[in-house]
Amino acid sequence: MKNHMVVGKTGITVAMVALGMLFAAGRVNAQLGGLMDKAKGAAESGAKGKAEKEVNAKLLAEGKKNQCSFKTDSDQLMPGCDNKIKKLADALVDAKKRLQMAGVKSYKFEVSGHTDSSGKAEHNKELSGKRAQVIVKELVSRGIAQSEIIAVGMGSDRPLVTPDDTPKKKAQNRRYEIQVRL
Repeated sequence: MKNHMVVGKTGITVAMVALGMLFAAGRVNAQLGGLMDKAKGAAESGAKGKAEKEVNAKLLAEGKKNQCSFKTDSDQLMPGCDNKIKKLADALVDAKKRLQMAGVKSYKFEVSGHTDSSGKAEHNKELSGKRAQVIVKELVSRGIAQSEIIAVGMGSDRPLVTPDDTPKKKAQNRRYEIQVRL
């Protein structure tokens, strides 16, 4: 009977040790899994960030090459913009492909309108918003989904050149830019 008790106690002890080891192994796996999830998330975030930077650099460059002019103090496009708008739409299609390859599912293209420093700030903000909306409308008519693009009026808040005290400098500040926002 004494031997049976020792074996019984030893069996219980072995079972308890085995359960403890299994529990500890499960915690280690959970912790490592958490680390793996964090590493995976960081890698995905890095890829998305890299894609965002690449796409924005390309969109800024395309926007500079394909600027359309507006009539003075108006949101009416000057003649000769059709081909430029088509190139911008193509650039957005390419950007969407790049973002999808990087695993980005949620984004918006932002068309920001900018003015020179002439006139009142409130009027410039309104005018720049109208101009940005015209560009959005043109891009949507060329296949960009309305749900993927927004217009923002910046007025003269973000000039490229300061002071804009010459006609050439003023013209540089009257522009629109397209960026992706994740």
